[in-house]
Amino acid sequence: MNVKVEALDQHKVSVGIELPAEVVQKGFKRAVSRIANQVRIPGFRKGKASRKILEMHFGKEAIEAEAKDIVINEAVDAALRQEKLIPVTAPDVKEDKFSEAEGAAFTATFVKRPEVELGEYKGLEAEKASPEITDDQVMAQLKGAAEQNARLEKAEEGTELKKGDFAVIDFKGTIDGKPFEGGEGKTYPLEIGSQSFIPGFEDQLEGHKAGDDVTVKVTFPENYFVDALKGKEAEFEVHISDVKRKQLPELNDDFAKSISQFETMDELKAAVKQQMQLQAFQQAEEAYHEALVNQAVANAKVDVPQEMVEQRIDEIVNEMKLNMESRNTTMEEYLKNIGQTMEQLRKNYEKMAAEQVRQGLVLETIADKENLTVTNEDLSMEIYSMAHQFNADPNDVMKIIKDENRVGMLVNSVLRKKAAAFIYGAAKKAEADKKEAEEAKAEDKAEEAPKAEEAPKAEEKKDNFESMTVKDLKAYAAEKGIALESKAKKAEIIETIRQAESK
Repeated sequence: MNVKVEALDQHKVSVGIELPAEVVQKGFKRAVSRIANQVRIPGFRKGKASRKILEMHFGKEAIEAEAKDIVINEAVDAALRQEKLIPVTAPDVKEDKFSEAEGAAFTATFVKRPEVELGEYKGLEAEKASPEITDDQVMAQLKGAAEQNARLEKAEEGTELKKGDFAVIDFKGTIDGKPFEGGEGKTYPLEIGSQSFIPGFEDQLEGHKAGDDVTVKVTFPENYFVDALKGKEAEFEVHISDVKRKQLPELNDDFAKSISQFETMDELKAAVKQQMQLQAFQQAEEAYHEALVNQAVANAKVDVPQEMVEQRIDEIVNEMKLNMESRNTTMEEYLKNIGQTMEQLRKNYEKMAAEQVRQGLVLETIADKENLTVTNEDLSMEIYSMAHQFNADPNDVMKIIKDENRVGMLVNSVLRKKAAAFIYGAAKKAEADKKEAEEAKAEDKAEEAPKAEEAPKAEEKKDNFESMTVKDLKAYAAEKGIALESKAKKAEIIETIRQAESK
């Protein structure tokens, strides 16, 4: 097989492949065998029909097409491995010849995976927050819980509507004097200030009381989800039948009992604070990890092909579709509600998709350089995690992944996570080593300084422990099987070693 690679632009390449006649001949033989084993021909056992018989039944073109599929696919795969090229688009194959007598010649054109020039990704440093949850933050959380558990009670007669109140209304809307679909409702509980109605609607109800009739004039937004109503001026006749206000529960022991398993408010506060503190620590850790990965990505050089960005956008859109299907809605309905086209939606995600592709390429390159691999155990843990996240059976998750040919995507996802974990570990290790080295250096100076003025004692002439660093002493002790206290100072380490060796 002769292979010639030609760069068409920064990302696109063409791979010219030439094959001898014998390779094509073997391809035809395999094609005949494959077809013969897939079909039943009267008078012949399965797999025993000759090429001539198959050509009579299915035509020479069918045999040739099968042979091409076998020969070309295998040749392209072999050429890619040989040249260490990874396509990110399906190869576009153009044949020059395909003959049992003359061999084959064809060209495969595709966009290749870009080269990544890694920068520094070990020993990175990033600020790691140490958040402390205050009592005020805890109380804010509990007040939010009280809001969620508030009761709606009828306001006193004559109460004027204000933000936060609920107006129970009957309404009927018209455009140019004509009613329109969805413009009428009865006994609708509308929270003033919630902005759940058309902009300006709720504002015009403020200051009114139960029993009032109000004419509300509004203009539908240009991005309204109903095309026929976009930008239209509408008039609503509104009757306020009732005014209700939230009655917040008092933050006491009874409230604590009603929303939790705790008997007192103090116990609830302590539990909420602990939970908030844990969440804050987790968020700080995630932010720290994200900062380290972002540094590694920023330090690398890579030009991302637009084709890879489009592929990632495809994945994002497909994930959105699946999510919507699970909620019994469609992408078409979603686009209608937000007033956007599919083109606009894809444009919105272009920057994010490009950043994700870039990060993925860098992490995959780090994984390759550090010889990181994905084990079956890694995949099982990832599947279990996904199943737990979506409250699904792990076997069902695995089936979906296999059915949708997403095993490769799963492997790459786990590999990128392992590369990210490598960055975290390398950063932490670098910091720890630096700190240990500084402490050891300080200990050496502190222990050795006074010794310089003293005459060496007889027992000190027997070894050179005093000239060794703490790290070397620990290594020596480990080699001799001498146990040391983890936080032992240099002098203590030397004394422990000498005592052990004197026995």
